[in-house]
Order: sequence, then C-alpha cells, then structure tokens
Amino acid sequence: MSIYAIGDIQGCFDDLQRLLVKINFNKKKDQLWFVGDLVNRGPKSLETLRFIKSLGDAAVCVLGNHDLHLLAVAYDSSPFRAKDTLQPIFEAKDKDELLDWLRGRPLFHYNDDFCLLHAGLPPQWDFSTAKKMAAKVEKVLRGDNYLDFFKVMYGNEPDQWSEKLKTQEQLRFTVNCFTRMRFCDNKGRLDFDHNGKPGSQPKHLTPWFDLPHRKNADLKIIFGHWSSLGYHQSNNCYAIDTGCLWGGQLTALKLGHKVHRISIDCAGYRKPNK
Repeated sequence: MSIYAIGDIQGCFDDLQRLLVKINFNKKKDQLWFVGDLVNRGPKSLETLRFIKSLGDAAVCVLGNHDLHLLAVAYDSSPFRAKDTLQPIFEAKDKDELLDWLRGRPLFHYNDDFCLLHAGLPPQWDFSTAKKMAAKVEKVLRGDNYLDFFKVMYGNEPDQWSEKLKTQEQLRFTVNCFTRMRFCDNKGRLDFDHNGKPGSQPKHLTPWFDLPHRKNADLKIIFGHWSSLGYHQSNNCYAIDTGCLWGGQLTALKLGHKVHRISIDCAGYRKPNK
C-alpha cells in the first residue's frame, strides 16, 4: 500500500482530482492522508467533503481550522464570514450526515513512521502528551456535549501550556495548537498575529518547528495550514500547504523510507493577499 499526504484543499475539488490522476491513486491499494482544511474559500467544498467521505478507509483526514469553523457555523456557535463559501453544504440533503462525519475526524493521526496534523505542536509536548490531548478534544467533539464545546472553543488564551490549566483551557489550547499555530516565542507562547513566511515575524518569534529543545523533535510531522511558508522540510517536519487556493500548487507526499513530493500547478480562486 502507498500512502500519500495531501495539503490543504479548501474546496478546490477539481485540483484534487487532477492530483489524484497524477499520482495514479487507487483506493483499493492506496491511502490518502489529508492535513485538514478540506473546505472553505474554494468553490467546491460540498463535493470535496462528499468525495473524501466516500473513500472510507482509503482516506484519513485531520481537522483544520476551516473544518472546525464549518462545524461551529453549522451549530450556531460562530457567524458566517464574508469570504466563506460554505452555503452549498448547508443546503445539501446529506448535510447532517456530512457534518457528523466531519465531527468524527481526529486532530492527530500517526503510524510507526509519521505524524499528521494541521498546524503544529507546542515545544512542551512529547508524543504521549500530543496523543493524550488530541484524544481529549476528539472525545468532546464526538460526545453528547459538543454543542457546548463549540460555544467556548474560540479564543487566544491561554497561550502557553501548563498542566495546571483548567479542563476548558486545556481543550482550547489544544485546538489552537493543532489547528492555528505558526510562530511561538522562546518560552513556547503561541502567537496568532503573524502568518507571513519565516523572516517576516518580529525577532522574538520563531516558527514552531524551529524552536530549540522541542520535546517532539524526534517525530516526523506532516502539517499544512501555512500557505505563505509553502513547501518546507526541516527538523523532521514537512510543510505541505503550497497554496492551491491562492494560485500556488497542490502537493502530495508519497511516504516511505524516502519521501517523494508530487505537485500540480493551480489557477487559484483567491488573491494571495489574504
């Protein structure tokens, strides 16, 4: 079986189909790992959700910030935004089935060789802590009180990990790490004000994967979320959001002893100045 990790789609369904043709994807023999942000801003979020759901065990998808935004809007916990392209999902006959499926996706996926997530991990977390905290959020999302969770999910605080955080604070911090983080300061505090490429940030901030003494530095981590970063490989980390939505590329990584990158050029649906 071949495993391909695929970058942020954001509703660019036609580009996804072209990429799958290029890699000769066969759902009977291969598996796709999606880094999240299946939906929003692109033109075909509904088609994207339906297709990936239809793949069954041939697809693994972790949740991204746009996926959680879709769920929060659907459950009346967040307003529509001007750039949202989610309305066709809410008008679909299979809306509830799709939303229930999406709500059941993980934040963190792994095998013996690689870990998959949308945004990043804080430097204080080793593999065991990352796995434990992802499982806690997943349990809430799939449980009976998920509506209450979406009402308190958003917020930039706390911005630093501590075992002493209250349960709700731990859950919010976990969501922010897995779906929103890019830069941290040298104490591991999350920054949500800067989303440019490395080098554009203030001097006190560092890309999360470049922080010294990361307790997760031994993990091979595949992530998306950071389109201005583009394809990047360093410190056991592989960034694969190559800006399909913005007229960049859609990227697949064939995972194995050697990682092989396959990309296609995309026309884009949004101007790069997000």
